[in-house]
Amino acid sequence: MFNGLIREIAKVKNYQNNTLSLYAKHKPELGDSIAVNGACLSVTRLFEGGFELELSLETRNNIAYKNLKDFVHIEPALRYADKIDGHLLQGHIDGIGRLSKIQKRENGVDFYITVPSNLMKFMAKKGSVAIDGVSLTINEVFDDSIRLTIIPISFKETLFKNYELGREVNIESDLIARYLDRIVNFKDKDSLCQRMPYIY
Repeated sequence: MFNGLIREIAKVKNYQNNTLSLYAKHKPELGDSIAVNGACLSVTRLFEGGFELELSLETRNNIAYKNLKDFVHIEPALRYADKIDGHLLQGHIDGIGRLSKIQKRENGVDFYITVPSNLMKFMAKKGSVAIDGVSLTINEVFDDSIRLTIIPISFKETLFKNYELGREVNIESDLIARYLDRIVNFKDKDSLCQRMPYIY
């Protein structure tokens, strides 16, 4: 589990043969889970000044892998008793969005992101969403997009300051919304009702 607070911006050494190599101050152990731009990956090798992570076919098919260059957000997995300042994330990317508009505000920057149609049902005003691993609040919901406001400290400490129009971003919707949708739309509701009567 993660909480969507970026702990470090790591430098990409290279990405080839489904393996991502990063230079970072963070020193993980083999097998540790690290969220890279929001995607949960496992550490497969350590080297001086960094580590490697392997991307499965499932991961490669569902993330904006073209962004695995230059710099990336990283967040180590939470430990029990860790403080949660964002919201709970699994590091499971639901889909890829696209940055459609950037608008500067008095003390922040609005980012408008086009969201895949199958994920729009999970987008709620003042609800939570993770974009490239960053826990954010949805300020406005449109037919096919959302508006987020990046506050100055988040703008400074993340890669959002370098984002340009058209950029693809990883989206992880709120996990509670996903589970509720599964329960409400479960085909065998009668059986589910008998097993979980308190829901109905």
